[in-house]
Amino acid sequence: MIRTYDVFVSFRGEDTRNNFTSFLFHDLSRNGIVAFKDDTHLHKGESIAPELLQAIEGSRLFVVVFSKNYASSTWCLRELAHICNCIQTSQRCVLPIFYDVDPSDVRKQSGCYEKAFVEHEERFREDKEKMEEVQTWRESLTRVANLSGWDIQNKPQYAEIEEIIQKIKNILGHKFSCLPKDNLVGMESRVETLSRILCLELANDVRVVGISGMGGIGKTTLAHSLYERISEQYNFCCFIDVSKIYQASGTIGVQKQLLSQCLKEKNLEIFNASEGTCLAWERLHHARALIVLDNVDQDRQLNMFTGNREALLRECLGGGSRIIIISRDKHILRKYGVDDVYQVQPLNHEDATQLFYKYAFKGNHIMSGYEELTYDILSHVQGHPLAIQVLGSSLFDRSISQWRSALVRFKENKSDNIIGFLRLGFDELDNLEKEIFLDIACFFNNEKEEHVMEILTFREFHPEYGLQVLVEKSLITIEDGDIRMHDLLIDLGRCIAREKSPKEPIKWSRLWDYQDLLKVMSDKMESVINHEVIAVEDFLMEFYETAIRADALSKMSKLKFLKLDFLNFCGNLDHLSNELGYLIWFEYPFKHLPPSFQPNNLIHLSLRKSNMKQVWKDKKPLPNLRHLDLAHSKNLIQIPDLGEAPNLRLLDLNGCKKLRQLHPSVGLLTKLTLLNLEKCKSLTKTPHFRENQILETLNLRGCRQLKEINTSIGLLQKLTFLDLNGCGNLISLPNSILCLSSLEYLNLSGCQKLFNIQFLHEARDEEQMKKLCIGESPICSHSTSSIMKRWFKSPLHLLHSRAHKGLVSCLLPSSPTLGCMRELHLNFCNLVQIPDAIGNLHLLESLCLRGNNFATLPSLKKLWKLYYLNLQDCRQLKYLPELPSRTDLSSERYQLPEYLDLLKYKEAGLNIYGCPELVELEHCTSMAFSWTRQILEVYHLFTAHYMAIPPISSIIRGSEIPSWFKNDHEGIGSLITVDESPLMQKDNNCIGLACCVVFGPPSGIMAPPKTESVHRFRAEIPLFLGEDQVTEDHLWLFYYALPQSLLTCWDADFKLEIEITNIGSWTFEVKKYGYCWLYEKHLEVSNLIMMGIQNL
Repeated sequence: MIRTYDVFVSFRGEDTRNNFTSFLFHDLSRNGIVAFKDDTHLHKGESIAPELLQAIEGSRLFVVVFSKNYASSTWCLRELAHICNCIQTSQRCVLPIFYDVDPSDVRKQSGCYEKAFVEHEERFREDKEKMEEVQTWRESLTRVANLSGWDIQNKPQYAEIEEIIQKIKNILGHKFSCLPKDNLVGMESRVETLSRILCLELANDVRVVGISGMGGIGKTTLAHSLYERISEQYNFCCFIDVSKIYQASGTIGVQKQLLSQCLKEKNLEIFNASEGTCLAWERLHHARALIVLDNVDQDRQLNMFTGNREALLRECLGGGSRIIIISRDKHILRKYGVDDVYQVQPLNHEDATQLFYKYAFKGNHIMSGYEELTYDILSHVQGHPLAIQVLGSSLFDRSISQWRSALVRFKENKSDNIIGFLRLGFDELDNLEKEIFLDIACFFNNEKEEHVMEILTFREFHPEYGLQVLVEKSLITIEDGDIRMHDLLIDLGRCIAREKSPKEPIKWSRLWDYQDLLKVMSDKMESVINHEVIAVEDFLMEFYETAIRADALSKMSKLKFLKLDFLNFCGNLDHLSNELGYLIWFEYPFKHLPPSFQPNNLIHLSLRKSNMKQVWKDKKPLPNLRHLDLAHSKNLIQIPDLGEAPNLRLLDLNGCKKLRQLHPSVGLLTKLTLLNLEKCKSLTKTPHFRENQILETLNLRGCRQLKEINTSIGLLQKLTFLDLNGCGNLISLPNSILCLSSLEYLNLSGCQKLFNIQFLHEARDEEQMKKLCIGESPICSHSTSSIMKRWFKSPLHLLHSRAHKGLVSCLLPSSPTLGCMRELHLNFCNLVQIPDAIGNLHLLESLCLRGNNFATLPSLKKLWKLYYLNLQDCRQLKYLPELPSRTDLSSERYQLPEYLDLLKYKEAGLNIYGCPELVELEHCTSMAFSWTRQILEVYHLFTAHYMAIPPISSIIRGSEIPSWFKNDHEGIGSLITVDESPLMQKDNNCIGLACCVVFGPPSGIMAPPKTESVHRFRAEIPLFLGEDQVTEDHLWLFYYALPQSLLTCWDADFKLEIEITNIGSWTFEVKKYGYCWLYEKHLEVSNLIMMGIQNL
């Protein structure tokens, strides 16, 4: 019998059709589960309609929704009886749901069900056959009501439906009638074939299957597609690229990644391969697991976690486990002893034709005149997906004559190796595009487009046009600003780069592999070497002990790009190529650059964490230098004369602890926009600046010995950011700062000796200042309101004052300036009363009143823009103030441009941590959660325009998860595991995730840190406790808005886990947690009651 439905739902329409079952059918459909929904016209006459009988018999699972009037319907009772007949003759499940009736009433036919059966028996008492049918109905009710199900009376329906859907999915397994669509040509039949080979229905054995095929044929894509559909059925899952990890981290790296993904742990330590093998046996013993090992290209990559015991994983894992090994080499698979091998075949003619049309004609139909050429091309590519994609893209929008020419060239270069097919796309490129292709293949895959463009421009490759050509020919893609190239095309490019002398890397123009570099540097070189680009970053750390001779670099006179990370060099470096445009050397080991080096062509010089004392001694011409980064060079005592670096834009000296002064030439750099001197702890003064400089950012944070700022700072008319935080010896600031008309951010926190602040009391005509931080400085003792009146003519973003005990209520006079205030931070100011005038700050967005001594607050109802309120450690607080209502928060007064500015880099919500005197706690919790939800609604109005929505959260004392969350989850360490089905189903109606965590003081020994998986998210409790510790349980509710881009890129190996972390050294334990996926319908007023939010 062919089953046509996944689920048959039996329900009384007049009771639940427009509420519960409507929601249930919607979520079944959204999860790809095909459910039969009867039409009212089928309920005619006395006999059950044949269509209903067929639907019941053709369904794999039954859901029965018992409501008050269910038993009064003979149709419903006949459906139920037929369902019971079906489950007697086949292994199918029935899931009862008790909507608004007590299960015992259904089971015993009491209450309203008793009344219905009295009527049935009265009606049929003269018909013996009908009376027997009535008895059958009673037996069916009793039988089904005795089964495990859901009593959803007085419970939030959404959470219950979510649990029901998950149960159905678990029962149905991977065989939905409507599998998720991948929108990949020819994929469905392949997934079905692989599923059969895996024998997914066998629950007791462990099966190992290999996937093999030529490069680019779709092996990984197929495995991913199946993995997405069945991974939720397993307790432990992982999908790893074995070869890639092995090359980067060796044996231990692969063991670590496999166990980390399966066990969902972070910081998992493995010190040797033998230990990793034992750990795999110990932790995965009898586990039901799905393990996919992709890109296995060496025998030892499989032996490394089996300890040379081929059957280890098979013997270790529990029944029902499946292992999929993907390799181009079938010999590796057979040697490992797989049960079967799925050889991925080329696309059949129909699918190949569809795929070719998609790229060559951008549609589903062929253009007139191209029929014969298309047939000829498809007969040669032989259904290879990547070859079709690349060739089709290269022929798009070309004439018939160009197609004929391409076909001739293709036939001439035909090779059994698929690289020969792919090379056609490369051979069609002009010389410059070929060079761009090779550079990306060898060095710049997954790099930012802007960065690659800059390098390729230096190489005189004119990349703006060339990159577009590569995109059009499907040789690269550019996604989210990153350049990406298929692995097979990378292989092609690297093959071409070394094809003239495959075993002599000394003759190549490009070097990217550590061992090739080691060979080149070890050879005795008598002549100049032709290398133009060397970039070696990823190598096995076990090779680090091997020292590389640095003198070989002296022979590379044509070198234009050099990037070296974490390499161990020995010897001397006497020369460097004067052709260098990019010199990026992490942990540069020498005390200076070679004196003979002439950096005329240098654009980017980055020697972070170097051993240098000085870069070079003499003045050097630097006409092209734009980026100079010497950060964390702890021995650097002076920087070079930069007088001949007219184009320098960035100078980063962060962490250069021994640097006492800057060369005066820094004050002459007219194009410098960023000067980072953070943590230059020995620096005593700033340079003398000039009027024509365009410096925008000056970071002096942590310059402890800095005593004065040169008065010339007032000449920097483009300066927007000035950070002096932690300049503990700074005793004065020049009044010339008043001339900084563009200054938006000024941080004077921690300037403990800064008493001369007359400039703050001078009037300003400018309107740019947005943020002033004066915490823990003597400025706090001055009249704050007078400072604000003089300095802030436009909306004030932040006044931060901390540790001052003398501020009084005159902080809030009636002033036009304060009426424009956007953020107000008055933390730890010993305030016992907040003036009512605070309720008139109508533009206020953020209000922080931490650590004060007031018991009540004035009404904040009119603060219609308020999105953040922090009352942490207000230990005398008894009552929460009135907060803006939902109507105000969603008011049309929100204008998009200003609201987008509001959303940037902000947090939102309510923090009421550490308020032990708070009364009416249940009411306060309801207010907090309701207000947080209202903010979410407003934020959601703008998600179509601005996706970087900040976290929204509330913290309040409590220990019980609200009922509308999907709860009953006990805390395990600091990790929350979430059902990611809305992401897997790519449901565009899903807008975010709401979580509620009960955290409190640790109850005992803390669980060891988990191993961080590649796709784990972190949620940081927004609490600043200093040296204090958590003393009682608190609720933390947080929302995350879901960017639609995340839905589109979500992949099968993404696991939605949330690790709860904190700020600082205080410790905590997650006691409980609950979560709930939010959909657009939940933000509608009509659905709020269903979620239970209004009645928290």
